[in-house]
Amino acid sequence: MPIDRSLGRNVQFYDARSPGDALGGLIQNGSVTEANFLDMLGILVITETPIRVQERGTGHIITTANTRLEAGHYDVYCDSQIHVNNEAWVNRLISHNVSGRDGAFMTGIRARDGRCVISGLVNSRTRIARGNWTSFEAAHIFPLEKENTVWIPGNFDRWITDMEDRTGGSKINSLQNGMLLREDIHTMFDQYLISVNPDDSYKVVVFDEDIHGLDGRVLDPVCRDRNDPHRVSDELLRWHFRQCVFANMRGAGEPIFEHDFSSGDMIGVISREKYGKERLEMEVAARLRGFVNV
Repeated sequence: MPIDRSLGRNVQFYDARSPGDALGGLIQNGSVTEANFLDMLGILVITETPIRVQERGTGHIITTANTRLEAGHYDVYCDSQIHVNNEAWVNRLISHNVSGRDGAFMTGIRARDGRCVISGLVNSRTRIARGNWTSFEAAHIFPLEKENTVWIPGNFDRWITDMEDRTGGSKINSLQNGMLLREDIHTMFDQYLISVNPDDSYKVVVFDEDIHGLDGRVLDPVCRDRNDPHRVSDELLRWHFRQCVFANMRGAGEPIFEHDFSSGDMIGVISREKYGKERLEMEVAARLRGFVNV
């Protein structure tokens, strides 16, 4: 049964014309500022005129100040109609075992980062010398399984600058589309439960309950050195953050998909989920990717 992202929200926002129906919300763990909140609303709502956001209980008007956003109910005022952005959300797999992952991608990400760039956990020199990368995984920012359906049609190659153009191919396995993450954080990243905001000093934002104490950390500089041609792409980080806003803050949010299947009933569980058909197709395509061009 998919998990409901809306449970536990301590921030809700509404169209002031319909104060009884929430447009969406979020779980505030402490790192989201008022300025961040306005930027997120800029992603989520479409209007023809500027908005004014006011906390319902206190009357406090949200500004672009970098002060912590307080939990509460927020009304969005606007002289024009407010529409919720219906841009499609990019569903993705938990990608630990996606077939066709590029060995050079994994090796390059390990060499560049050497640590989980979100938690700061460093792999020791002794472990590296032994080739032991247990608990560390090279994660794609943009999902590998969406290469043919979204990446190529959307011309995401334009954000990759460390690989030459290849006729008939793509640059999805560029190091600029990857980071080394702790295994559990990789799962959270694939589930759009944690992200990095490149427009706020690379701040880490946790969109779920922050049980690991990661909210508010800063992405490790090792993967974003301006002098490194293989540095992580700001545009792809920005894309992932935008997907997290859609997944977690719009309406009731998108489902968090089960990843630990009991009694081997993976197909049965997935088939009963929202997006079940799409997820099954992605699972099959991901497993065939290393063998055929799907």
